[in-house]
Amino acid sequence: MSAHEAAGTQVIYEAEDVSLHGLMNDRPRVQCHQSGDRLEIECDFIAGCDGFHGVSRQAIPQEVIRIYERVYPFGWLGILSDTRPVNHELIYCNHERGFALCTMRSMTRSRYYLQVSADEDVEDWPDQRFWSELKRRIPGDAAASLETGPSLEKSVAPLRSFVAEPMRHGRLFLAGDAAHIVPPTGAKGLNLAAADVRFLAEALVAYYRSGRNDLLDGCSARCLKRVWKAQRFSWWLTGLTHVFPEASPFERRAQAAELSYLTTSKAAQTALAENYVGLPFE
Repeated sequence: MSAHEAAGTQVIYEAEDVSLHGLMNDRPRVQCHQSGDRLEIECDFIAGCDGFHGVSRQAIPQEVIRIYERVYPFGWLGILSDTRPVNHELIYCNHERGFALCTMRSMTRSRYYLQVSADEDVEDWPDQRFWSELKRRIPGDAAASLETGPSLEKSVAPLRSFVAEPMRHGRLFLAGDAAHIVPPTGAKGLNLAAADVRFLAEALVAYYRSGRNDLLDGCSARCLKRVWKAQRFSWWLTGLTHVFPEASPFERRAQAAELSYLTTSKAAQTALAENYVGLPFE
C-alpha cells in the first residue's frame, strides 16, 4: 500500500459487480460499481489476483480452461489463541483419530488444527473439547506442556487440490488462488501466489522496458511448472499425515511404513526438506 501511495496510483475499495471485457483485444477493460457509480478501467493487461471465488477465472471461456481437482473427505478445524506455542518447531501428527498440527503466529500466539469430517459444525467444538482432543493426538510430552486458553478464532477449512490451466487468456493473467489451491499441509499457498506475481512482474518489466513478449508468452507454463511441483508435494504430505476414511488396512500399514522410512532415511528427509523449504526459482 505504501508503494501504491508513493507511485500515486488509485486503489478502488468496495468495488461491486466487477466484470472483465475485451480480454483478447489490445485494450481490455474492467468494469465495476463503487458507491453506486459505474466505473470502467481500460488497460494493457489484467492481473487476476482475486482469489478462488473471484471473477477473473470465470471470465475465461469454459472451452478454453481445463480444471484439475481433488476434494479431500475431511477438513481442518483450527483455532487461534493467545497462548505460548507448545514447541519452537511445528508438530505434525498422524494419529489413529486423525491428523493434528501445532503451529504458531508469534511467541505468544498459537494456531492449532485437528482433522475433522468435511461437514463438521464448528459449534459442536467448544474450546474445552478442542483442547482435550488435541492433547489426545499429540505426543505426551507436548500434551503435558500445552498451554490452553480461550480461542480468538475458530473455523473449519475444507481441503482441496485445484489447478486451472492455462493461467493466461489473452490479456488476462491469473495469479494465486484464482488459478490454484493446495491443501494447507504443505504450507505452499502464499508461496505459490508470490511466485506467480514474481514471474508476471518479470514478464511485464521485460515487455515495457524492451518490448519483449517471450516472457509474457511463457508465463503460464513457467508458473504451472512450479505449481504442479507444489501440488505434488502438498498432495503427498496430506496423504502421509491424514487418516483417510476409505483407506484399507493395507493402505494404513503402508502409510505407517512410509512414515517410518521418513524418520530413518537421510535421503527421504532431504527430499522433504527441499520441498518444504521451497524449490528454487527457474
